[in-house]
Amino acid sequence: MGGAKRRALAPPLHNRAMDEIVKRALAKWPNVPACHGWLGLDMRGRWYLRDAAAQARGGFAQSRGDWLRHPGLIDFIGRNYLSDAAGQWYFQNGPQRVYVELEAAPWVWRVAADGVITSHTGRHAEVRQTLCDEAGRLYVESTIGLGLVHSLDVAVAADVLERGAWPQPEPVQAKELASRFGFVRSPCEAARL
Repeated sequence: MGGAKRRALAPPLHNRAMDEIVKRALAKWPNVPACHGWLGLDMRGRWYLRDAAAQARGGFAQSRGDWLRHPGLIDFIGRNYLSDAAGQWYFQNGPQRVYVELEAAPWVWRVAADGVITSHTGRHAEVRQTLCDEAGRLYVESTIGLGLVHSLDVAVAADVLERGAWPQPEPVQAKELASRFGFVRSPCEAARL
């Protein structure tokens, strides 16, 4: 809404437990340059590897790249998925930060019938607020940040809302979400500025 206050940035997830192998690599090689444009997260919580050819065809919206399907790699990315103080999300790949291009939001929520939400990385969170954008997409602001409700779970979420288990959605424009909730959709674009 127009009169809504800007929310404080969610605290960076630096203190979250990351893999020991990643911690050792960071200690051994502390100054590895960051990587931009090579990893994307879509609206359904799927990771995409964007090689040089995919990046040459345009941003994440125009050229997704290759959908990652290896369960071990997906779990590794999820365990080491963090945000920095500027609201940019990244995967800590050993000593290197691989910044993530976000199609919608930093989290994608799966919703259980009782209203419990779980992120695309397997993290649980508490619902604080719900929002609905101009395209009818449902977002949940949680204790770990803003995320989009997975398209397969919209009916479950609607039932949870009807039962009054969550706050009723506030109308919002999708283009306002990043600035309002303190995240960067395209760290690659931000790095070019």
